[in-house]
Amino acid sequence: MPPKSPSKKPAKKPAPAKAATKKKPAKSDEPPAMSPEDDLKAYREMLLIRRFEEKAGQMYGMGLIGGFCHLYIGQEAVIVGLMSAAKPGDQIVTGYRDHGHMLACGMDPKGVMAELTGREGGYSKGKGGSMHMFSVEKAFYGGHGIVGAQVPIGTGLGFANKYRGNDNVSLTFFGDGATNQGQVYESFNMAELWTLPVIYVIENNQYAMGTSVARASAQTNLSKRGVSFNIPGEQVDGMDVRAVRAAGEKAMAWCRSGKGPYILEMMTYRYRGHSMSDPAKYRAKEEVNKMRQEHDPIEQVRHRLLDAGTSEEALKDIDKKIRAAVAEAAEFAQSSPQPDPSELWTDVLAVAGA
Repeated sequence: MPPKSPSKKPAKKPAPAKAATKKKPAKSDEPPAMSPEDDLKAYREMLLIRRFEEKAGQMYGMGLIGGFCHLYIGQEAVIVGLMSAAKPGDQIVTGYRDHGHMLACGMDPKGVMAELTGREGGYSKGKGGSMHMFSVEKAFYGGHGIVGAQVPIGTGLGFANKYRGNDNVSLTFFGDGATNQGQVYESFNMAELWTLPVIYVIENNQYAMGTSVARASAQTNLSKRGVSFNIPGEQVDGMDVRAVRAAGEKAMAWCRSGKGPYILEMMTYRYRGHSMSDPAKYRAKEEVNKMRQEHDPIEQVRHRLLDAGTSEEALKDIDKKIRAAVAEAAEFAQSSPQPDPSELWTDVLAVAGA
C-alpha cells in the first residue's frame, strides 16, 4: 500500500468521501511478482544504497563531509526499480538527493564517497561534492543543486535521443517541491509538442524541504500535473520495488514507441530530514516509525526472499559484504589526497575537439 500524503487542515471533504479516499490504496491485487533472482538483485542494490547513506551520514557528523548532504534513506525502491526496467543508453538526471541514483547506475562507491569528502579520487576530482557528480560512461548527468534545474536538462537529453534517432529514454527525476517550478511546465510543454522520450519521475516524499505537500500544492495528485499538456501520468507505490519496475516498464514502452513523455509520481518517503542539517521537527516520530515498520522497501523484499527459501544466514552474509564494501569506500575516501590547487583552473571551459 503506497504511503499517503499528509492530510490538509481542516478537511474540506464530507465524511463519506473521506472514508472512500482511505480505502482506495488498499488494493487486494499486488504488483507483478519478481523472480527470486530479481528480488535478490534488488535487495543487494537497495541495501548498498542504504548502507552507503548511513555511512555518509556518519562521516558528515564526524566533519569528514562538508557542505550539504541529502540522504536517500527510505526512497531506495524508486531508483532501483526503474533501473531494473531501463536498458543501456537510457540517461539519468536528478536533483541533489542523488547518491542512490549514482550507485544504482553502477558508479563506483569509492568515487562517490571520495567526491563527498572533496578528495582527488572523486568523480569530479573533489571539486564538486554531493550535488555535482557526473559519469558520461554510466549515462548519469548529475546531481543538480538548483531546485528543478535538472528538468530542462532531462528534456534536452530526450530531444537529443529523438534527434539522433535512437530509442533511449531520459529518466528525469525531481521531487514534489520542484513540481511548482515554472521551468518544469515549460519542459512539459516542449516535451509533448515534440513527442520527446522523457519519463518525468516525481519522487514525492511528502515534505519537500519541510512543508507538507498538502499545504504547498493546490493539486496534491502530482501525476495529474501533465493533464493540461496531454501528458499521461500515474501514481505508483514508490516503496515497493515491484510496483516501480512494472510502472517503469509501461512508461518506457510508451516513450520508446514514439508517443512522447510520461509522468510517474512515486509515492515514497524519506526517513531522515531534508538534509543533514534538518532535524525534521515538522512531522511526528510515530509517522516515521510507522513507515519504517509497515512500508520499508528493503524489508518488503527481505520477507519475500525468506518466504521463497533464502536463508537468514545468506541475507546476513550479503549485508556483511555490503558493509565491508562501504567501509572500503570510506577508507578510500579518507586516504585519497586533497585536490592539487592547480585543479582550480581545470574543467572550467570545454575545449573544442577535446
